[in-house]
Amino acid sequence: MDFVQAVCDRRSALGWTTAELARRAALTEEDIEAIEESGVDPTLELIERLATALEAGARIDPRTSPEFRFEGYAA
Repeated sequence: MDFVQAVCDRRSALGWTTAELARRAALTEEDIEAIEESGVDPTLELIERLATALEAGARIDPRTSPEFRFEGYAA
């Protein structure tokens, strides 16, 4: 899974709009839409910011093209 898909999947799993994720990540809604639509190359800072906002850890596996996912914390 790529970065864009991971962001979209986790946001959807939480039932959040792009506006809600933007608010929680201290970004603009336009920033979130750009991330989800364009497939930006994320910086470590952006990954950390989104992981915190998405209440998840980020997992990157470079062995599989690379695979990227946000994994929610156990309750």
